[in-house]
Amino acid sequence: MKTILLAACLSTITVASYAQKKPVAKKTITKKIIKTTSIISGLRSGLDSTSYAFGTSIGAGLKSTGLSTLNYEMLLKGLKDSFTGGKLILTQQQAQETINAAITKASAVKNKAESEANKIKYGPMIKEGQDFLEENKKRAGVQTTASGLQYEVLTAGTGVKPTATDSVLVHYKGTLLNGKQFDSSYDRGEPISFPLNRVIPGWTEGVQLMPAGSKYKFFIPYQLAYGERGAGADIPPYSALIFEVELLKVNGK
Repeated sequence: MKTILLAACLSTITVASYAQKKPVAKKTITKKIIKTTSIISGLRSGLDSTSYAFGTSIGAGLKSTGLSTLNYEMLLKGLKDSFTGGKLILTQQQAQETINAAITKASAVKNKAESEANKIKYGPMIKEGQDFLEENKKRAGVQTTASGLQYEVLTAGTGVKPTATDSVLVHYKGTLLNGKQFDSSYDRGEPISFPLNRVIPGWTEGVQLMPAGSKYKFFIPYQLAYGERGAGADIPPYSALIFEVELLKVNGK
């Protein structure tokens, strides 16, 4: 009897154990893939896209000229007439002259606005230069030309003086009013040769005053230096500059 009960119990346990180990079927989840097609507003064909793309390119080019506005109706008419071979209102020469005049006028307006804005922005720099030159010209030995260029003779040479079209060989160093050096042929270990009509106005005028063998110190207003734009990262706009220049030779003389 005990044997039968034991067998029955074992059978029950075995069945229960099997039932627990029987894998449960996983519920299959079907993902639906929905394809979407996006249409750029207003562009319903490849031709629309191409036409608009050319329009943006032409517009960007026109904007870079400095023009502030256009008659868009006439712009589109000119574009269409030219593209389709229609009758043109202006000859090619008239069109080019009109474009050149418009760009020149727009550039002048833009440059004037930028100049006025920069004069406000760099007002302290301009005043610093003016104040320095005003005091500097009072020093003994400093001479001032009609253009406002100031110079001081450090060493008087006895050689020939160059003209504006001559090429010269010089040693030099240049500094800002605060003493910061931005260039020096001495540091490079060799002099430099260049035509006098290819440099800043202060150099063109000043070096012509020097007999070969001289060494001068020039105090140059911004108008005779790099002007409203400056030069690179080292010379800010509206900077008055100081140069020590040693005229070694007037080339060819």
